[in-house]
This record gives sequence, C-alpha cells and structure tokens, in this order.
Amino acid sequence: MSYNTIKLEVSGAIATLTFNRPEVLNAINPEMIGQFRDALGDVQQMPKVKVLILTGAGRAFVAGADIRILHGFDPLGAKQFAETGQSALFALEAMDIPVIACINGFAMGGGCEIAMACDFVCASEDAQFGQPEIGLGIMPGFGGTQRLARLVGKARAKELCMTGRIITAQEAFAMGLATRVFPAKTLMDETLKIARTIAEKGRVALRAVKHVIDNGLDVDLKTGCALEADAFSICFASSDQKEGTTAFLKKRPPKFTGRLA
Repeated sequence: MSYNTIKLEVSGAIATLTFNRPEVLNAINPEMIGQFRDALGDVQQMPKVKVLILTGAGRAFVAGADIRILHGFDPLGAKQFAETGQSALFALEAMDIPVIACINGFAMGGGCEIAMACDFVCASEDAQFGQPEIGLGIMPGFGGTQRLARLVGKARAKELCMTGRIITAQEAFAMGLATRVFPAKTLMDETLKIARTIAEKGRVALRAVKHVIDNGLDVDLKTGCALEADAFSICFASSDQKEGTTAFLKKRPPKFTGRLA
C-alpha cells in the first residue's frame, strides 16, 4: 500500500514504520493517523513479520498534533480527532507482535502517547518527552493521561500533564517511560539488534508473553497468574516448544516456525 505521511519498510522478520512529515517535525494530522492505522493493519497481514519498529524522519519522532489542525476544531471535531487517535493506539497495543518505539528526537503530545502504546521504548540520549498540551489550553487526548499514570504513577503523571514540563531521555528512563537509552548515532543499530534478538524467538511464546503482561495488570494477582498458566499451557500446543527444548538438549540454536502444530 502507498502512503505519503509515513513509510513502511520490511526487512526479513522486522518491519519499520517511519512517521514522515519531517518539515513539521512529523506533526500529527488526520491523514497521518488514518495512514498509521492502515499500516498497522497491513503489518498484521504479514505472517513473516515478528517485530515492528516505530520511528520518525528527521529531528523528531512525533512532535505532537499539528497545531494548525487543532486551531480549527470545534468541540465535535476535537472529540472525533481524539477518538480516532485513541482507536489507532488501541490497535497499536493490540498488535500480536512486539512493537518497539525508537525515539530519535522529540516525542511530544501525541508522539509521547504513541510511544507509551508500544511495548517498550528505545531512546536516543538527546530525545525529549512530554505532554505539553496544557500550554495550549487543552490536555492530552490520545490516552496520555491514562497510559502515563499507569507507567510512571499518578502523581508524576499529574505533574507532567499539569505543567507541560519536557523531560530528557535520562529522566524518562529513570521514571520508567523509556526502557533503553543509546547514543543518537547508534540508536537505530541498537534498536535493530534488540528487534533481531526478539525475532529469533517463537511467535507463539512472544504473543503469549505480551498478552499475559498486558491483561494481567488489570486484574488481581491470582487471576493474572491463572492467565499465565493458561498461556503457558498453550505454548505446548506449538511446534516451537518441542523445537526449543530439543535444540537446548542437543546444544544447537533453535529454528522456530511459530506454528500451532
């Protein structure tokens, strides 16, 4: 499929989606959100892809919503924009493959919200994060208040959303918003290294891990452990389980296929 606000590239088992409006720091407009959602659907239909990386062209990951678009909204238009963005990020979270945010610069507003909907975040040392919407007389609309509070705690989320304060990659790492921080010149290489490590693993087990961690956080510990036991047992329906244990016993690297048979 052809896009003009994003780029989607596939190399082996790894897909890379690049937000591609560098002239406006990849600011989000309705067209970009629509194409982003379509691209996620396209990746879901690629059986060989086992990891998705999100990044941005130029100096930014995504610098937030396009202010010119926001300026023209009435309340109904704003609600539709927020619901469209939230729908896209729920689709991102629901991807059955791991998704890594590769933050190469500014991740503000909607950019920070996209990053938080990924499975984890790799950031360059000069990356910056924030929910600065309060300075425009508005608030986050793509799930920022909710995901941020779940990631960094209620008090920190309130402080960041109420002040609009921009934080460094190091501070984002310290509070759990970023998972890894790398020098800018090696960011993509290091992110690809992590993606390749993940892509070598079995698809069934990867999907099970993601499902149980995501869904277990919303229930009590006993229910979460029951989810884990169910998912653990399902792994034994996959040929990957036999391949993994056989390879270990024979002291050779496993060759996973991801089939449930």
